[in-house]
Amino acid sequence: MSFKFFDKLSQDFSELLNDKKEYNVVIEVDKEGNMKSFTAHSVVLRYQLENTTTNENNIKTIIKSNISAQTFEIILKYIYGGIVNIENTDTKTIYELMVKANELELKELSTKLESYLIESKASCDKFKDLKKFYNDIIVKYPNLIFDSEDFTSLQETALISILERDDLNVKEIKIWDYVIKWGIAQNPTLPTNLDEWSNENFKELKITLQQCSLLIRYFHISSEDIWEKVKPYKKILEERLWNDIIRHNMSPNKPVNSVVLPARIISKPELPSRTSELPPGVNEPFSTIIKIEHVAEISSWIDRKVLTSSFYSLTNIPYEFQLILRGSRDGFQPQTFWNMCHKHAGTIVVAKVSGTDEIVGGYNPLAWNSSKGCSKMKTNDSFIFSLKNGTIPKSILSRVINSNEALYYSSEQNTCGPHFGCNEFVMRSNVSDFTQDKKCWCFPFKIHYEKPIKKTFDFFLF
Repeated sequence: MSFKFFDKLSQDFSELLNDKKEYNVVIEVDKEGNMKSFTAHSVVLRYQLENTTTNENNIKTIIKSNISAQTFEIILKYIYGGIVNIENTDTKTIYELMVKANELELKELSTKLESYLIESKASCDKFKDLKKFYNDIIVKYPNLIFDSEDFTSLQETALISILERDDLNVKEIKIWDYVIKWGIAQNPTLPTNLDEWSNENFKELKITLQQCSLLIRYFHISSEDIWEKVKPYKKILEERLWNDIIRHNMSPNKPVNSVVLPARIISKPELPSRTSELPPGVNEPFSTIIKIEHVAEISSWIDRKVLTSSFYSLTNIPYEFQLILRGSRDGFQPQTFWNMCHKHAGTIVVAKVSGTDEIVGGYNPLAWNSSKGCSKMKTNDSFIFSLKNGTIPKSILSRVINSNEALYYSSEQNTCGPHFGCNEFVMRSNVSDFTQDKKCWCFPFKIHYEKPIKKTFDFFLF
């Protein structure tokens, strides 16, 4: 026979959490600039320790970015006492708590919260807050879904609910690409080479996408994209619809018989900014390296403008670039990069080679994630570049050609910062300062990107 005294043990550990005398761990949480510190004990947190540094008093410091103090306090009390009190807690906070518990591998807590949200909130008005929260994320960051490794396992009803949105913040041709990708994934027996498809193969895909294909805004896709992207799959469309698409591209002002859905409202996306203390009325420039001409060029690359004549002008740039990190202001340490860029998606990294006019960089459509050490990240939309500047006569754009290894998130965050492809563009430093030891480089060979952005291999300073 065994006796269980969990209630008393839980109380003892909860009191230990409030004891400020014997702690040897400090946890700093920071969300949107709201920093708060908690004290704890390494013997209790031994499985949750990561990114720690130890000072002269043998106190370990854990930095947890992008988590609210309220959420972390609940998690800490759970770890010590096994008690979670979410009475009078709003739905959005409970959802964040569930997500963060899962990230910390607190499976019991995250599962319990998931069940609570489904069973308790689904039948009441508060669930509307959670639904709105989901919808806001989908609209603002659709790539978090479309570029996810699990995208093709999405339920059809969930995909349809996304496609029905008029405010989905993504180009229509991209939506078409994602829908085709999803449909093909549901039919694993389809030939990998489209040229080998039979009429029966197209029929299979047509049946799979019969609901999703009705939600594509075909009449708001450019003629070039219709010809290059839609035409190869025209057999999955009704003949009348395809004829109307062609007729509309030839005579845009003439009416068509097919249903014409409204164009999606694409808002002006903003890259997350970091607030800084500046005098009233003074706006900090987003970059001291690139100019507005570079912004127009990079924006055109993001939207896959093929011809220079179709590039954005200085007056119609659709993106607002905002500063997250600046080395001269925030420091050139690799760890600083991971701390400040963690969870930010749709980011541009630019760096100027010391003593030259060279400006190199890369675009990452995914979110940087400091917890994904030793991970190869998959995306079809990243690219690296060298910009026209001073004695550099023209820009070089190099898109990813091996999407499975587009980026690498290193576990050595004290030495390695952004890493594109197989060393095609790497920022690292063995002394934890990009400007000191000439360990940054651009590999002059075509491996995972279509062309090198430097002609010679040499280490250089940023």
